[in-house]
Amino acid sequence: MAQTAAPANTSIAPDVRRGPVLSEALPYAATVFLSAFLLFLVQPLIANRILPWFGGSSAVWTTCLVFFQSALLAGYAYVDLAARLGPRRHIALHAALLLASLALLPILPSDAWKPGGSQNPIAGILLLLAATIGLPYFLLSTTTPLVQAWYWRRFNRSAPYRLFALSNLASLLALIGYPLLFEPWLDLKELGFAWSALYALFALLTVTTGWLAVRRDPRPAAIAGAPASPATDGGPARAAGTRIDERPLRAGTQFQWVALSAMGSVMLLAVTNHVTQNVASVPFLWVLPLSLYLLSFILCFDHPRWYRRWLFVPLLAVALPWMAHEIPSMQLKTVAPLFFCGMFVCCMVCHGELARLRPDPRRLTRYYLMLALGGALGSVLVAVVAPLVLAGYYELHIALVVLAALLALRALALLSPRAQPGPPAPALAAWLACGLGVIVLAATCLFAYRGVREYSADVRVMERDFYGVVRVRDRLAPVPYRLMYHGAIVHGGQLLGDAYRNRPSDYFGPGSGVGRLFSALDAMHPEPRKVGIIGLGAGVIAAYGRRGDEFTFYEISPRVIEIERREFSFVRDAQARTGIVEGDGRLSLEREAPRGYDVLAIDAFAGDSIPMHLLSREAMATYVRHLAPGGVLVFQATNRFINIVPVVKRLASEFGMRAVLVSDTPREREGADYWLCSTDQILVTRDAGLLASARIAKFSGEIEDRADLPTFTDSHHNLLRILH
Repeated sequence: MAQTAAPANTSIAPDVRRGPVLSEALPYAATVFLSAFLLFLVQPLIANRILPWFGGSSAVWTTCLVFFQSALLAGYAYVDLAARLGPRRHIALHAALLLASLALLPILPSDAWKPGGSQNPIAGILLLLAATIGLPYFLLSTTTPLVQAWYWRRFNRSAPYRLFALSNLASLLALIGYPLLFEPWLDLKELGFAWSALYALFALLTVTTGWLAVRRDPRPAAIAGAPASPATDGGPARAAGTRIDERPLRAGTQFQWVALSAMGSVMLLAVTNHVTQNVASVPFLWVLPLSLYLLSFILCFDHPRWYRRWLFVPLLAVALPWMAHEIPSMQLKTVAPLFFCGMFVCCMVCHGELARLRPDPRRLTRYYLMLALGGALGSVLVAVVAPLVLAGYYELHIALVVLAALLALRALALLSPRAQPGPPAPALAAWLACGLGVIVLAATCLFAYRGVREYSADVRVMERDFYGVVRVRDRLAPVPYRLMYHGAIVHGGQLLGDAYRNRPSDYFGPGSGVGRLFSALDAMHPEPRKVGIIGLGAGVIAAYGRRGDEFTFYEISPRVIEIERREFSFVRDAQARTGIVEGDGRLSLEREAPRGYDVLAIDAFAGDSIPMHLLSREAMATYVRHLAPGGVLVFQATNRFINIVPVVKRLASEFGMRAVLVSDTPREREGADYWLCSTDQILVTRDAGLLASARIAKFSGEIEDRADLPTFTDSHHNLLRILH
């Protein structure tokens, strides 16, 4: 816990104490609100645009957050440095940058930015964002500290920080409004043009507000230019009746600003990663923690009444070991509320302490620069450093232990008579706080260590890349069986031992849609066939290959390819000729000449989440282009949270094809059926004779068409309508 400094001792003379009337303050509030709204609206907008180009993984969003936090840091640094130019020259410079940014509108990147191969996705995403929305986003990010500084200069207000709460409120409204209001009714192109029009309005409003800030300023010029140099601080302000805190800004205080901001950012991303990757890949689940993160900023900077140490510090002491204890649990209904509430408490403490440490408004720009530095540092640690140095999702374990250690150090500091201003804490209370802090730290460490042990127990292989964590485990009873996990979801498995070695398993047993399809094809069309599969996993589908067949797998994750080759033998021992194409399956197919596949299976998952760019009209057109006459598409529809069946039905109808659903539920869970999973798969084809064959017709069902569900496209799809 950071040591809290006393608030700056700033008083306002009676002639300037009154706040501005509504008409005077409105331009400042409107500029801050619109900029923050656009800042958070563009984030999901641009992420959804580029998501299909980089595999549909949640890591795309995390990487985008790194860019957004870094741009925010650059914007705050610009405000802190440009304040030294003086208000008029600063406003002229800012107006020129705003004018230049209008040339980049509209902001949606063109298809020319699509990756051409298997290059580093992180570098590609960051370069794309910098070149397309870099300048507009940078200028939007400068607005909150810049307008607060203008507001203080114009009205000599000692506390412009409530505008920061207003900006976070606007961000929250944009975040919630995107999936609920904008995405269901507008496609990406329409949203991009609407955003660009609002940005042009924002540019005009910002220039007008800046002009008002320097027009008829009632105070002396030295104050109007504040933050001023040390040589001019204080004198003119005293003449106006304001006592300014002239103590130098300590490095320790700035470090506390950075550390508290970084811990809030780390907790946000660590909790989001854990819940969405290890517990459940529920659509929009990431919105809730980000909303709570913004809410904590709103409350802490709106008024001191919302953050009470006597309430939130004890709640933090309870939440840290409890969250560490529940990390191994996979029960969404109990885990998600606990972790989201715990994250909110952590953010309230971090941001509440930040609010208590806010400086004299002269140092406002430096304060926001340190907040942005901490936020960027936290996002880089979780999104970039953690995947490079940690084999598994351990960032949450580490974050909880670090917070518990800070809590214990804060409790220990109470024993020092110079730990904080004011009278020292009673000896008994200080010792009790110290003891409780040590207990919380010990319990959090113990439970976090247990979580790490359980996560890695019986794991043969655990490796991580941009697309997630891949683990391989062996089960020995009742039949030796090897499983591949992506997050918490099984992505294929193989029976061990010569007797069962290449027997189809998991979601691709003989009773599955894939199993029945190949059985029917063997009977009706025994000639060699070409098969494409988007999504490698353990390579189970290769077990259906025969001599003369050709099986081509498309896999985006290099780690999955390496682990499949080392730990599984389906592809290596297949009778068919096999090949693996590294890269996003859809993009790879778009670059290839028509392959004439007799079967094309779409089995790509990020954890338990189905990438929506594989279920769009544009994707379907690509699949159909690669099918042989009478060829069959197979969509894996097994999912706990998303019902893609009506989506595929609509796509099939639009392309003049018929879709049927094959559901397989093995009757036994022991013995011979131990390695089989319940599964739903959709067969799509123009070959009516194939679907009418005895091996398929008896076990398939027609799919009801949903008239209320529009065809999904790259620019418009609505997940809310297809949630289970």
